[in-house]
Amino acid sequence: MSITLTMPRLSDTMEQGTIIRWNVKEGEEVASGAIVADIETDKATMEMQAYDDGVIAKILVGEGTQVPVGTPIAMIAEEGEDPAALDAAAPSGAVATPEPVAEAPAEESPSASTPTPATSPATSPATPAQAGSFGDAARMRVSPVARRLAEEHGIELRSLVGSGPGGRIIKRDVLAAVETAGANVEGASGEVTPVAIPMPATTAPDQALAATPGSVVHEVPALESTEVAVSGMRQTIARRLVESKATIPHYQVKMRFSMDALMDLRRSLNEKLAGEGVKLSVNDFIVRACALSMAEHPMFNASWAGDRILVHGRVNVGVAISLPEERGGGLVVASIRDAHLKSLRMISAESKHLAVKARDKGLSTEEMSDSTFTISNLGMFGVDDFTAIINPPNSAILACGAAIEQPVVRDHQLAVGWEMAATLSLDHRVIDGAMAARYLGTLKGMIEEPMRLLA
Repeated sequence: MSITLTMPRLSDTMEQGTIIRWNVKEGEEVASGAIVADIETDKATMEMQAYDDGVIAKILVGEGTQVPVGTPIAMIAEEGEDPAALDAAAPSGAVATPEPVAEAPAEESPSASTPTPATSPATSPATPAQAGSFGDAARMRVSPVARRLAEEHGIELRSLVGSGPGGRIIKRDVLAAVETAGANVEGASGEVTPVAIPMPATTAPDQALAATPGSVVHEVPALESTEVAVSGMRQTIARRLVESKATIPHYQVKMRFSMDALMDLRRSLNEKLAGEGVKLSVNDFIVRACALSMAEHPMFNASWAGDRILVHGRVNVGVAISLPEERGGGLVVASIRDAHLKSLRMISAESKHLAVKARDKGLSTEEMSDSTFTISNLGMFGVDDFTAIINPPNSAILACGAAIEQPVVRDHQLAVGWEMAATLSLDHRVIDGAMAARYLGTLKGMIEEPMRLLA
């Protein structure tokens, strides 16, 4: 008996997922436990396994397509079954997918492997009248983009025949109707005669460029826009950032650090560790310095809990990682647990591993959870300084700019030195300004005397 792979529920809040990449092709044999696809959920990109042996008979949902949990996305032929026979049966099986009212924009361009709606002997979706049998427009199978376009152009949805999965009306159906309507109007009226608009009697005399009676008013074409599908991860990022700004009373405290000693120590350590393939980054020093400072200032390792403040027992530093634009962009926060107990080398190795995995395959929920403080560093992009939005339930986030070689004053003398600007964004319910100043003072001491970070 054939096996139907459906969109799995990979997190407790997941309602739909996007197939980022298929790791198998049609006709390819798979074994139980094989990673067949990378799925983007509302929290992370995760791997999907096959739990049976067989042959991939048909891929039902293409890469980049977002579908609800439980939707069939592929079919596997078991031993003794003919994959070609399952391939032929795939379209009718695909209609058994859950029927959401609103579909993600990614469904506007179904791939060639998207199954076509099945028809019974008694009915066929070939006529507009039958399309209206789905009920009123609000209950029809219409994608959000198609519905909006129809409203903008005055297209009656009941008059359309959906070409999407299950007879769903999608963007191209509405656009085709718009083109047909435009052709009918142009054919009936011929060339459009420009309309002369007389000037009102109250027009000021100095409006020399205004239209006068008998002048022709030319229509200016509207700006063209391109719709970009919003991934589930981007939707989650947007929701959490709005929640953060709306519920957390943010304020910022900024301080500049002398980076001369740290840059010298980093250069010396990297020369000695080059043979072992170790290269420490400035961010590795900052992570350890922040963690040690948090151990001295427990309120920076705390969260607001309504009627109380929770001071956490473990110091877990979150590191913001930017994702490539071809995967939808955005940020994820990887958690380095017990960072105050880890050496610079351990922090460096863990940071690199998490960054590579986040950009290539995606982090697991565990790798992104339980951070108690976050660092966002844009120094590698040449940014001087910036402010960041707190990552709930944290109470603080440190935004680090670039370490810049510039004119500075050292021992009352003008010199050239390395400096970095850092800005703390803080939850005023948990951390007061004086507390923030003391934390930054401790952090400044560790960064400007980096030998303390080697202990």
